[in-house]
Parts: sequence; structure tokens; C-alpha cells
Amino acid sequence: MTDRTTQDASEGRPQDWAAPGAALVRSAATDVIPALADLGRVHIMGIAGAGMSGLARILIERGVPVSGCEARMSTTVDGLRALGATVHVGHSVEHLLDADTFVYTTAINPKHEEMLAARASGKPVLRRAAALAAALEDKRSVAIAGTHGKTSTTSLLTVGAQACGVDPSFAIGGNLYEGGRNAHLGTGTLAIVEADESDGSFLLTRPVAAIVTNVEADHLENHGDLEGIFRAFEQFVDRIEERGLLLACADDAGAQRIAEYARRTGRRVQTYGESPGADVLVSDILLLPDGVEFTAHDAHIGTRRVRVGALIGRHMALNAAAALAMAGELGLDLDAVTRAWAGFGGVHRRFESHGTGGGVRVYDDYAHHPTEIVASLTAARPAAGEGRLIAVFQPGTYSRTQTFAREFADAMALADIAVVMDIFPAREEPIPGITGATITELIELPAERVVYEPRYGAVPARIAALARPGDLVLTMGIGNVYLLCDEIRDACRAAFRSASGPVPASEPQP
Repeated sequence: MTDRTTQDASEGRPQDWAAPGAALVRSAATDVIPALADLGRVHIMGIAGAGMSGLARILIERGVPVSGCEARMSTTVDGLRALGATVHVGHSVEHLLDADTFVYTTAINPKHEEMLAARASGKPVLRRAAALAAALEDKRSVAIAGTHGKTSTTSLLTVGAQACGVDPSFAIGGNLYEGGRNAHLGTGTLAIVEADESDGSFLLTRPVAAIVTNVEADHLENHGDLEGIFRAFEQFVDRIEERGLLLACADDAGAQRIAEYARRTGRRVQTYGESPGADVLVSDILLLPDGVEFTAHDAHIGTRRVRVGALIGRHMALNAAAALAMAGELGLDLDAVTRAWAGFGGVHRRFESHGTGGGVRVYDDYAHHPTEIVASLTAARPAAGEGRLIAVFQPGTYSRTQTFAREFADAMALADIAVVMDIFPAREEPIPGITGATITELIELPAERVVYEPRYGAVPARIAALARPGDLVLTMGIGNVYLLCDEIRDACRAAFRSASGPVPASEPQP
């Protein structure tokens, strides 16, 4: 593999990227992946997170003793305990005493007491991706990468493989409704993994084939700028096995730049999308209230009409086309794949319904980048019908809010009513003067249709006061906004009941 850090220096670029978190990305490619047998007892900090809980599940299925800690109780904690993990609620350095290996994500503050104790112990401290690579050491992996669309594409490919009687291992950034899992250790040799570029973790994969859905400026706190992101994706391509396949979106300029790089390195490249000349050509996209349909054509899969349930929006047709093309590459029965997708139940936090209260429909989506918010609101508009579209956005991290404030504001202006919460900080310290109001001040809608609500617990009542029967509420963000969805629904139901009498018995329930 080309040493991109050295190559960049030889071309006159600075070896140390400017971003505060650049060392995280730069070190990922050189992280040592231990043998599974060498892990011993594994302690996972933040074990109930979307990625960490999946890792824990696979390790447990491998027979590895697993412990972990989490800030609060949840159904995920209960589920991991049922599988055999020792999960502590609350944090203490005493949790580390019996562990041989510690696993973390970059969402954890490096000054956290357990992180400091783990570093001081002299025992191995691994990022999640290194531990996952160890757990899947005997599998042939297909990796799905990109700024947007990774979870949906990974989920569709996984469900398609399962429908063909294949039992793949998988690790996804969200729970599939089919089985309710985000990870599984399969009996076959195939592993389907979501590959995260945010902190360079995808540089710990060694896939036989990969998908790149798109490449945009994001996670600049780690990559510095867009060029830093492209360097990371080039390193990702270098990790694909020689003559392995890169499948890239023909409609995205960033993905096409990475495809050109892959061709220069000798990888096979195929493209998909609506652009003329795409190897898998997508056409006749039909947006449905409960899914999407499109026609896909190429020389190998022929021409077929594809319907995908539960995933809303034009962008989801492209994600499905990527999964379809990769399914064809893997030799799966595409008739079985597409039959399974027609009844697809969706993915947690991807336009996920939380039911109806007082005639107000409540949905949640993981959208946290301006491009994703535009796609989600564009998809939600026809679903809203004659009702108004109320967008509720919880910005994630101060640095992202500062960088993309104008783009967030422009995206939120697609809604009829824009509600912005305060910032979910993740691991960051506050930046003076940067709040949710930084966005609302830039939203070009009438003042009465723009709301800044910094009080987390006040959001449900605020939405209930704004909404009326027939409206659609869509919550978005990377943080904990989704935990308010049921409260928003119930607050709308109570408001409607008090104003107009009992809610009809026929009202859909979650």
C-alpha cells in the first residue's frame, strides 16, 4: 500500500494536517490490528453506542468476554446484558481492572477518566475499527463508505444477501428492523461493513470490494479541509485488495475523483447513477409515500424495475442501485434481492416513523450535514401532502455548526417551519458565540416560521403549540433529538384532545 503521509510530504504538502483531530486520521492507517486470540477480556467504553454495541455483539458471538460502561440504562444495555456482556451504568476506573484490552471511539473525550486510566495501564487501547477488524479476521469484507448513505446502502446489501440464503457477518451504523440488529457474526465468509471516514477508521479495513457513495466536506475538525478528506479516501482505495472492485456513484463529483484514483492504482471500477455512461444506469425514479421505485440497467443485470420499501427520497434510489450493483458482483440472486427490498422495513433513524398524535405525523432522521438535511426535507415534502412540514434540527458539534451555519440555514429554509435546538456537543468544548441561534439568524423564512429553542425539555410542548392536524414533523440530528419524538407525538395528541375533544379511535398508533 502506498504510504500517503510520506507521499504527501514528498509533494510539498505539510505532513501534519492542520485540523485539530488530524492525528486521529493519520494514525488510523498505521494502527496495529491484533489477532482475535490476543484480545483477551475486552472492555468497551460507551458500549451502547450504535457502532460499539454492534462490535460487542460480534465479539460475544466470537466467544470473547466483554464488559463495558454506559452513561444510562437503555434497551441496548438490556440486550447486551442478555447476550452475556457485563455492562456498568456510570463510569469508574475500577471497571478496567479485569480487562486485557480497551476499545474506544473518538466520540469519547480523551480526558475522560476511563480513557486516561486505560492509556496509563500499558495495556492495548484500540479504536473500534481495529477491534472489529480483529473480530472479522477470517472474513472477506465488502466495505461501504461515503459522506452520506452508508447505513442505508449497507443495510440493503445485507438484507439482500440474507434473502438469498447467505448468512453474512455485518456491522451497520443503525438497527435493521428485520431482526432488530446492527451487527451479526455470520456462518459464511462474507462480511458487509459500514466503513466510517469521520476519524479515519475506514483505513483499518482490507476489503475485497468497496462502495463510495459520495465524497463531500465533512468532519473538517479531523480532516482539515476537503483535500484532506480526499487524501483519506485515496488511502481507503489503497486498502482494497489488488484488482478488487470499487463501485462509485457517477452522479457525485467527489466519488468520481476517487474512482479516477482507483483506476490509476489498478483497481477495477464500476459506476452507478443517473448520469449518462454509468455502468449501472438508474432511470424513471418514482417517489412513493412509503418507499421509492426505479429502473436499473446494465449489461450484466439486464433491465429491472426495483421497489424499495420504507426508504424515502431520490437519494435512496441511488443507494439501492449501489447495493444492487454490488449484489450482482457478489453473484447473488437479484430476483430474491429485489423481492426482499419490496418489503424492506427500514433502518433506525432513517426517516423512521414515530406514529401520529393529534393528526400530526412524527418522523426522525439521522440527517446532520446540510446535504443530508436537503435530501431528507426534499423527500419529506411529498409525504407531508397538504400539511405543513415542520423541521426540528439539533446541530451536532460546535465546529460543524460554525463551519456550515449558512448551509444549514439554507437547508432548513426548505421547511414550512424551522425549529433549531441548541448544539449537541459530542466531545467538543463550546466555541464562544456559536449556538443554535447562529443558524436561525441566517434562515430566510418569515420570523414567525423560525424558532430557536435552546431548552431540550421544552421542545415537545413548543412543537405541539406550532403544529396542527395534517402536519408532518421531522426531527434531525446526530445527537439525542430522536429521544423526544414520542414526547412530541404525545404532546400533539394532548393538544389536539384538549382543543377538539377525544382523538379518533382510528388514529394510527406507533
